[in-house]
Amino acid sequence: MEPNIHEPLLGREPGEDYQAVGQQDARQLEKDYYRALRNGRLLLAAFAAVLGNFSFGFALVYTSPVIPILEDTPLPALRLTDHTASWFGSVFTLGVAAGGLGTMYLNDRLGRKLSIMFSAIPSVLGYLFMGSAQEVWMLLAGRLLTGFAGGVTSAAIPVYISEISHPGIRGALGSCPQIMAVLGALVLYALGLVLPWRWLAVAGEVPVLLMLSLLCFMPDSPRFLISKGKEDEALSALGWLRGQDTNYWWEYEQIKDSVKEQSKPITWAELKDPYIYKPVAITLLMRFLQQLSGVTPILVYLQVIFKSTAVILAPQYDAVIVGAVRLASVIVAASSMDRAGRKILLYISAFIMLVSNLTLGFYIHYVPLHLHNASVTAVNGSHESLASHPANGLTVLPLIATMFFIIGYAMGWGPITWLLMGEVLPLKARGVVSGLCVLVSWLTAFVLTKVFLLVSRSFGLEVPFFFFSTICLVNLIFTKRLVPETKGRSLERIESYFRTGRKSFLESFRRHQ
Repeated sequence: MEPNIHEPLLGREPGEDYQAVGQQDARQLEKDYYRALRNGRLLLAAFAAVLGNFSFGFALVYTSPVIPILEDTPLPALRLTDHTASWFGSVFTLGVAAGGLGTMYLNDRLGRKLSIMFSAIPSVLGYLFMGSAQEVWMLLAGRLLTGFAGGVTSAAIPVYISEISHPGIRGALGSCPQIMAVLGALVLYALGLVLPWRWLAVAGEVPVLLMLSLLCFMPDSPRFLISKGKEDEALSALGWLRGQDTNYWWEYEQIKDSVKEQSKPITWAELKDPYIYKPVAITLLMRFLQQLSGVTPILVYLQVIFKSTAVILAPQYDAVIVGAVRLASVIVAASSMDRAGRKILLYISAFIMLVSNLTLGFYIHYVPLHLHNASVTAVNGSHESLASHPANGLTVLPLIATMFFIIGYAMGWGPITWLLMGEVLPLKARGVVSGLCVLVSWLTAFVLTKVFLLVSRSFGLEVPFFFFSTICLVNLIFTKRLVPETKGRSLERIESYFRTGRKSFLESFRRHQ
């Protein structure tokens, strides 16, 4: 006789029905509380913070329209060579790595809000250096400083937003930093059509100063204030965010209990446990492979790539198109991530990036020479460039391939690497490992952006894209072998997966169902 699958395995204990009803009532009260909250002030605080991500996205791709201009400038002191252009594009990532690691200290010393505000100092100085540059070293100093500011904001803003939010809106606000960074890049590409390169640096000051002004009136994270023993300030901050007419005392007590539990530090002995080292290894490898897929050098040198591939439109217009596609892709991905599984999105993402990189590699290797010879024949021996023949449909391939690469990246390997870090890492290890992820990610980005132009000029532009294609193939295998599916799983069951293995994890899931 088959057992009743609806009955508990160990039988029903006295009082169990009463406890279940009590738990259901508590969950319903919690849902009613969050549903009744007015989120106007919370949204304002989140907007003030994510202006820092807008500035980060703006600064990241600043080199895209500027490098082609400075390679041809008549001013010898500012003219970029292959060597200095590679430094101009890559030194930003060193600043991001340093800023991200520094935020591990700043977050605990200054607090989340003050850390974000602190980033305005190197950002303003960096744009000032670039906007008034008379020599190449000033450009490099500006890039390093804006990179450091970007590292601070990229590490501090997600923490601030998650800690001031509530479960009813945390998912939506959690996608805002990435959306604002992509929007910042799109605005830079668009302004590059109408503004001189020095005025682009001046324009970069505007979101930084607006962020600084707004954050002066925003509260700090209630969780941080409680962790520092400032309970009155924490209560006041939570009341401002939730509204004084709400029962925020209940949430305040929940936060106090959570902070007390999370304050326990990780021990060296725990590092040997599978539920610690397995998710740490997965998150670090994912950040490493994410950057090796080529996204940062492609974004940093976007116009340089389009200029080299003789794409059908002017490079600056192609960059705007790609920026708009990237923004739309991020918004769509953010809205669909909880509907589809993580693994299927990672598969699709890696496959699209693989095909896109292969298309660019083969186009650069074979097509330009063939079309160039054809164009020469067509004009009776006169030497014209590929771009001068827009009727030739193949010249649109670099644009289409780059657009699909950005779409693929935005669907999976862009946002999900950060999402999985929050889902699979034990809370007590999250602070340290997030700093390591920043370090691994942006040091990898530095190496790639530093050597991208040098390799392209020495061995051909197709070589980096064939390398990126190989990494995308590795990403597919990595997803199949090591990445767990976390959609619909509680944090407890995800931890059980790393403690006991896939079999017990799946059995636990089936029993739960």
